[in-house]
Amino acid sequence: MLDFQNFARLDAAGLQNVSQLLAHAASQVPEHPAVAVASRGGWWNRVRVAASGDIARTVPRGWRVISYRELDALATDIARGLLEMGIPPGTRLALMVRPGIEFIALVFGLMRAGMVQILIDPGMGRGNMVQCLQECQPQGFVGIPLAQIMRCVFRRKFPLAVHNVTVGRRYGWGGRTYSQVLQKGRPSRRVVNQTSASEQAAIIFTTGSTGPPKGVYYSHEMFIRQATQIRDFYQIEPGGVDLSGFPLFALFNIGMGVTTVIPRMDPTRPADVNPQDIIAAVNLWQANQSFGSPALWNTVSVYCEKHGVRLPSLRRVFSAGAPVPPHVLRRLEKMMEPGGEIFTPYGATEALPIASNSAQVILGETAVLSAKGHGTCVGARFPGIRWKVIPISDQPIANLTDVQEVSPREIGELMVSGSVVSPQYVTRVDANAIHKVLDSATNTVWHRMGDVGYLDERDRFWFCGRKGQRVVTATGTLFTIPVEAIINSHPSIYRSALVGVGLLGQQTPVVVLEPWPEFWSADQREHLRLIDEVRRVAAQDSRSRQIEYFFVIRNLPVDIRHNAKIFREKLAEWATKQLGALPAPKRGPTSDRER
Repeated sequence: MLDFQNFARLDAAGLQNVSQLLAHAASQVPEHPAVAVASRGGWWNRVRVAASGDIARTVPRGWRVISYRELDALATDIARGLLEMGIPPGTRLALMVRPGIEFIALVFGLMRAGMVQILIDPGMGRGNMVQCLQECQPQGFVGIPLAQIMRCVFRRKFPLAVHNVTVGRRYGWGGRTYSQVLQKGRPSRRVVNQTSASEQAAIIFTTGSTGPPKGVYYSHEMFIRQATQIRDFYQIEPGGVDLSGFPLFALFNIGMGVTTVIPRMDPTRPADVNPQDIIAAVNLWQANQSFGSPALWNTVSVYCEKHGVRLPSLRRVFSAGAPVPPHVLRRLEKMMEPGGEIFTPYGATEALPIASNSAQVILGETAVLSAKGHGTCVGARFPGIRWKVIPISDQPIANLTDVQEVSPREIGELMVSGSVVSPQYVTRVDANAIHKVLDSATNTVWHRMGDVGYLDERDRFWFCGRKGQRVVTATGTLFTIPVEAIINSHPSIYRSALVGVGLLGQQTPVVVLEPWPEFWSADQREHLRLIDEVRRVAAQDSRSRQIEYFFVIRNLPVDIRHNAKIFREKLAEWATKQLGALPAPKRGPTSDRER
């Protein structure tokens, strides 16, 4: 039985390297399972894990498990091996490995060696991925054979990539293999962890849901502050078990003494997860918390409601990446035992975490207002975060002295500052001018989130949409979240998207409707009937009354990372073509055929 009562909680102050979080946990609970991964194979792994409660068992068939002691040693071997091979600290290495034990070990090993790792979503598509990597100019690739093949095919785009490590094969594709790195590192006694907190640790790319993906600068301090602030705010205790629906969140667990369980799923397609795989993993490992996108929890909770499934071990659920619909929160509550908590953290790749709300507050207070077009309440600030809502502008702001705040409840754009806020982009650096604002008095950087909304009398931010997705007509501005909430009140509509066609200031507002699956029909007469009903709903509110054009589509395009953010820019191009195909501007809208 492991004693978590004496687990010493590290403070962020004084830590210089993210991997120190792993080393600390390994020193406190060395035999506690750090990571459990559902493998694709069916081989038996008869490793006995020393753990508390129901986790103390022989690892079941189809699972791989590594303890904190083993993971810490593996990360050290990786760090020493890379250094022994002559790869100097500060080298930019693209990490392209599937979620699992090797991925987590490599992340901490690269950190421990002082490397700068490039983390990128493979689901963004080959074109975007190659472009993003080319902009970073990696000095090497640590990846599976498919990643190395891509490097070789596009080798002219990566002239600096000379430090390459292949993971998962015995040959190195013009470099070394993962096994060779470990062989070099195990006998070494080289000193690692020689970094400072301010040094760069990673480049993480945004989803690109509102423009080209941008590479965000991450220091060791940013990672450390994120992990400790999430731990302290949500009072996450060591000894817990987290079912990870988003690989990067799993990295925070390591410094908390929490077991990360990685289920069978494609992390680039959380909406398509098999609910039974999630349910089985939660029950097998008695997971007491879990992080997943709204799309993942929608899929799982629908299944649980339909089949009467409950997950009694889950005490805490997180969902983020896009506003979480109330119907998802209600179903989540039903599948958890009374007393379970559901949180909806708010932030971005450039600034995380910023704020948090809970299902209790949303369902008990704010959801009613959101349904009436008041926006989505993301909650109150995390400790250490400062924020301001300023007039909406598409122009750069050089200094904080040039900033003026809007009145409470007046919609503007949000800007934030704090230790978890990235100071710059390292690719698409032209975006720094529009997103970063210098506070010369304190020599700190504020980040313009690109989100619009307002602060209420309790200093809570109400999200009303992305600044770049607002629709500016000749008579005023429409914001996506309030308008879509009004439209979504129709019982047949699962979700909708407001987009603008034309030039800013003269845009034509268009709403694209995605019905609930059970209400979908390819019959255009049904589309016309649905549009007529939705138009009557829209006419009842001044914020949606002016919308004349509606189209029906089976599935709205969404982002890769969370399957929840709507790609409104792509949808606007599509809507422009549909409007151009109408017989006459005044004839009225028609529905669209299925994409």
